[in-house]
Amino acid sequence: MEQDMNLYTHLLHECIKTRALQQGKQLHTHIIKTGFTGHIFLGNLLLKLYVKCRRLEDSRQVFDKMPDRDAGIWMSMITGYTQNRRSKNALELFCQMQQADVKPNRFTFAAILQACASLAALKQGRQVHSQIIMTGNLIDIVPNNILIDMYSKCRCIDDARKLFDKMPRRDSISWNAMLAGYSQNGNPEVALEFFRQIRRARIELNQFAYSSVLKACAAMAELQPGKQVHAHVIKTKSGSDVYVGSSLVDMYTKCARIEDARHVFDKMSTSNVVTWTTMIAGYVQSELVEEALKLFCQLPHRDIKPDEFIFSSVLSACARLSAFEQGTQIHGHVIKTGYESQKCAGNSLIEMYSKSGCIKDARRVHESMLTRDVISWTAMIAGYAHHGYGIEALQLFKEMQQAGTKPNNITFVCVLSACSHAGLVDEGRYYFDAMQQDYDIIPTSEHYACIVDLLGRSGHIEEADKIVNTMPFKPCASVWGALLGACRVHGNTEIGRRAAENLLELEPQCSGTHVLLSNIYAAAGKWDDAAKVRKLMKDRGVKKETGLSWVEVRSTVHTFAVGDRLHPESERIYAMLEALTQKMKDAGYAPNTSCVLRDVEEEQKEDVLRYHSEKLALAFGLISTPTGATIRIKKNLRVCDDCHTSIKLISKIVEREIVVRDTNRFHNFNNGLCSCGDYW
Repeated sequence: MEQDMNLYTHLLHECIKTRALQQGKQLHTHIIKTGFTGHIFLGNLLLKLYVKCRRLEDSRQVFDKMPDRDAGIWMSMITGYTQNRRSKNALELFCQMQQADVKPNRFTFAAILQACASLAALKQGRQVHSQIIMTGNLIDIVPNNILIDMYSKCRCIDDARKLFDKMPRRDSISWNAMLAGYSQNGNPEVALEFFRQIRRARIELNQFAYSSVLKACAAMAELQPGKQVHAHVIKTKSGSDVYVGSSLVDMYTKCARIEDARHVFDKMSTSNVVTWTTMIAGYVQSELVEEALKLFCQLPHRDIKPDEFIFSSVLSACARLSAFEQGTQIHGHVIKTGYESQKCAGNSLIEMYSKSGCIKDARRVHESMLTRDVISWTAMIAGYAHHGYGIEALQLFKEMQQAGTKPNNITFVCVLSACSHAGLVDEGRYYFDAMQQDYDIIPTSEHYACIVDLLGRSGHIEEADKIVNTMPFKPCASVWGALLGACRVHGNTEIGRRAAENLLELEPQCSGTHVLLSNIYAAAGKWDDAAKVRKLMKDRGVKKETGLSWVEVRSTVHTFAVGDRLHPESERIYAMLEALTQKMKDAGYAPNTSCVLRDVEEEQKEDVLRYHSEKLALAFGLISTPTGATIRIKKNLRVCDDCHTSIKLISKIVEREIVVRDTNRFHNFNNGLCSCGDYW
């Protein structure tokens, strides 16, 4: 009997060491047959085996069938739950342990405090802390360090510091835990000063401490302290650690030193998906989206399996670049890896499809998600808003409320924007009031810019002007810009001039403000005033932003400027444009020369209109894509009235869907009509 017991013990130890699940299950069957099931020692080994192999249900069955359970058995099961991120189960079992009147040991306390930390369960954490004090375990340094971590993750950094100060002795783990606490709780300045104290005390730092202080430097965007920490990392040879390396990449990115970030990235001897995600996200944040996509394409060659966060970053890159074809290819990878229904990847897919002009695909992704948070709903509402589908946006907002998701201030920015783009004035007024009265959300400058844009765009210039003058805080550039844009649309020279003056005080080098004011004067026939504004631009060294349009063909983005003849297919592009112009004229088209706000001859105005960048991009799209394929164009300025009319006609002539994204919104042209209803 004793010999069998020793054999089972030895074999189970080997199975645990090698994680040999199948052999362990066979042993379990033999143990049941020989009647050793109820033995505490063997039962504990079986429990540990299943925990090690992440078979928590099997380990729980062993636990539940044991007739006698000592503190070690309870500890093993609770620790198993904690190690496998099932903190809620750990807390529930800990409560059962107390009801069974089994006294926890220090390892159980450590495990349950980790569970409280992961759940940010402050109330339960305090109760455990009280028990530790009563059992005399407070002087034990392991639970104390974990208590510091628990209070930090429950955002009670002062309680963590009190514990730290009262500790009779502190090893390096205590200092590192306290440093991480300051970094996690949004105290980067204090974290940096605490790091200096650690250095003065000559305390040894671990990789998590270096990672924490680098996160603090990143949060403050402080390059010099970050470089000093980097120097310490090099001296202690900690740079090879993947967490430290990732934090260095993040710090340099946040400090706008993307080249230094890439240098660190390239020098890392080992990297994982976190490192790659950090570098790709850094490129996206730095508006180097093409570099982000290039780096993503290297993943298969480096044996790095992408997760939902890396997909999220690269999809954001596609959204910013309007790289629809690449975005759909990445969507295919997302589906293969099973992340499509996950919130992070799903939200980015909604953004990518929305910003690529595929609002139906965005909605399909939204509906396929297993769970949706406020970001998921807001992203879809924003997509509808930018496409001019105001009614659909408001309907989705109601569905969001019915689903029990509480809107935030960004949600209301999108709702008000939807009302503005669709001319839903009464609805916009209602939601602007409701956000304060029903949701206790105080309007920010973004909300005021939306309501001013809504009223001004719909012709209520005086009401919009009154709101600007009675705001509870000083209007920012976006508010004045909304009012100025409305004045351009409706030709209100006086209010437009005043809005421009206020805007130029805030942003004297903004070319758009000068151009808008000049256009208002030109449209009113005040050529002298328009000339004065252009002279002011010249005197201030302000250059007008060049109008550019982009079109993606076979995963390559092509750029065009007005009158551009640099493209290799230039000859064919202009031939297509001439043919289209003739067909438009046959259909009754006459150039809208009022769009050319220059005091020149009518014929010259027609020539300027004919070769606008979006028309060149469209012509290239037509000669480079199959018949019937959708053409997607992105423009950095507002589409002019003449181009809008022309593209409507062309969509009917060529029988194609044409999607144009300008600075304000999307225009979906189809069969001679535009989704904006000519209201933009």
